[in-house]
Amino acid sequence: MTAPLPPSQQPPSEHVPNDSAASSTPPDGDAPGASAWPPRSSAHPAGGKDGKDAPETAAEVRRGAVVLLAVGVAGFALGLLWLWLAPRVPLVSDGRSVLLLESEAEHAVGVDGVFILLGLAFGAVSALGVFLFHRQGGIAVVVGLALGGVIGSLLGWGTGTLLGPTHDVVARAREVGEGVRFDAPLELHAYGALLAWPVAAMIAHLALTALFGPRDPEPEWDPGSYGTPPPPPPPPGDAPRA
Repeated sequence: MTAPLPPSQQPPSEHVPNDSAASSTPPDGDAPGASAWPPRSSAHPAGGKDGKDAPETAAEVRRGAVVLLAVGVAGFALGLLWLWLAPRVPLVSDGRSVLLLESEAEHAVGVDGVFILLGLAFGAVSALGVFLFHRQGGIAVVVGLALGGVIGSLLGWGTGTLLGPTHDVVARAREVGEGVRFDAPLELHAYGALLAWPVAAMIAHLALTALFGPRDPEPEWDPGSYGTPPPPPPPPGDAPRA
């Protein structure tokens, strides 16, 4: 019977790796049974958020185009009213030149003033019509209203000048003869009057939206979502004594 060797004289034991455990580990280093993170998600399905926003954007652009067309066409009515209401500048020929019968400054101010007043009125009416047409507003609708006001002013200016008295003053003086009064061509001297329509439309539409536009629902406050507040601390007189 032999005695056991002390620990310092025992031969070292050989460690044999566990082939089954090594083979069970996947080649990418993940533990067996564990899912990869982040998960491999498939492509976004069609008809997601982007798919829903596209029809809404197209519909808003169509509404803006309709507003632009409707407001711009109303410029012909502005030109006809300007031609009817604007004061006339009287001229007369003495056979050698064409002269003014009255001061031109007063008539020029009157012509520009009538155009500005008509532009303000058309801007307010067009803003009211657009607001009643689409209360939700939108960028495309507002842009269509502003650009339509500019186009309407330009069309009104052109309509009034083309349908008004002729711009060939010399030929008109020869036609009517010497000493006969005739009207000067209808002209707009203050070109800033063309902005009266779009500026009035923007201000009126903003006021209508702020006063009568739809409101977003306010979120309901739930006190339970914040938890129960802690009890107040005891007063100093009730503190426990050592």
